[in-house]
Amino acid sequence: MTSLLGAAAPGFDRPLDVLEACHGRIAKQCDTLDKLLAHLPLHGADTQAQQAACAVLAYFDTAAVHHHDDEERNLFPLLEQANAPGACDLVETLTLEHDELAQLWRHLRVQLAQIGAGADATLDAALTLRFVALNRAHLEFENAHVLPLARQTLDAAAVERLGRAMAARRGVRFAGGS
Repeated sequence: MTSLLGAAAPGFDRPLDVLEACHGRIAKQCDTLDKLLAHLPLHGADTQAQQAACAVLAYFDTAAVHHHDDEERNLFPLLEQANAPGACDLVETLTLEHDELAQLWRHLRVQLAQIGAGADATLDAALTLRFVALNRAHLEFENAHVLPLARQTLDAAAVERLGRAMAARRGVRFAGGS
């Protein structure tokens, strides 16, 4: 079903689709960062820049953190338990990337908070571009390799456990399965 706001978000009864949809939202936030980087030298920390910075802050401070947590605490262990081919190496690589993204975010968020408050109009281009590039490469890899592997390897019970865990983390009632 499609609402006036676009396609309805998948529910936790389809947790792999939830993770994939989150990847799309992260990509949109990366697009906003690209636009903000171009906007600031011309317009400074005007109202649009402040709103964009606040939106990116809100997303990466909450939803992106939950997303990585869902993967590390719930999806990755299920892939390892299912003996998915290459799961251990994938988990190690992706967890290290999550750590690097978190470190980059800690530095970038300080600048974005200043822009969001209208106090500063500078954004470190190298830091921003590195953060955006790593996010995009990470998302592309997960969409091309990790999610297809999970769809091929995890049985219905494992997918349901994943959905239940993701819903519980957010205090949402799980509507799927048994």
